Amino acid sequence: MKKVLFIASGGGHLTELLQLEPLISKYDATLVSEKTKTTLYLKERYDDVYLLAYGTKDHLFRYLFIFMFNILYSLYIFLKKRPDIIITTGTHTAVPMCYIAHLFKKKVIFIETFANITTPTMAGKLVYKIADKFIVQWPELLEIYPKAEYWGCLF
Repeated sequence: MKKVLFIASGGGHLTELLQLEPLISKYDATLVSEKTKTTLYLKERYDDVYLLAYGTKDHLFRYLFIFMFNILYSLYIFLKKRPDIIITTGTHTAVPMCYIAHLFKKKVIFIETFANITTPTMAGKLVYKIADKFIVQWPELLEIYPKAEYWGCLF
């Protein structure tokens, strides 16, 4: 059975990712997000969950340390779980995991957020060049990401 790691920042990105629930239950799945009051329920709902440290760019100095910690923790999770595929809806929480997977020659599937109709996200721009499959939820984004695939919306 394929090992699939699903990763997304909390909030809307996680809500989008959880629309893929049928896939989460179909595979040997690991779910990764950020540790906040709104994500603690994940540990009760799913068997294999990791929560990265929450950080916001509003506090840049502190965020840099949190981001470095999350890169190392992401590497630990990746080496422990050894996923075959990474599926993500972004954002900054997921970018390091995508690059780690790419470094280990594993598949990366990036789903650009539903929230952006005509503009790319920073995470999307960073992962686009390494993603094995890049999916957009709006046909307008095909102009920005010409190698992407439009599959419709997750919602």
